[in-house]
Amino acid sequence: MPKRLRLTRRFPVSLTNDAYRTLHRFAAEAEITPDEALTFLFEHFGSVTNRDNLVARLRLFKAELAARKA
Repeated sequence: MPKRLRLTRRFPVSLTNDAYRTLHRFAAEAEITPDEALTFLFEHFGSVTNRDNLVARLRLFKAELAARKA
């Protein structure tokens, strides 16, 4: 029997405009809500990411983070 999807946790999230648009585009293409899209991505994080790409992208993001905050 499949596990029932219960969205019980809420947390404030700030997104860049690009991230917001990407999330909503992904949700629309998958025909699910943005909340369900985030739930899917985090529940299946290990299988939907490539470890090597993730590490490299995270390194670039962290290097640019200070400039993006300014």
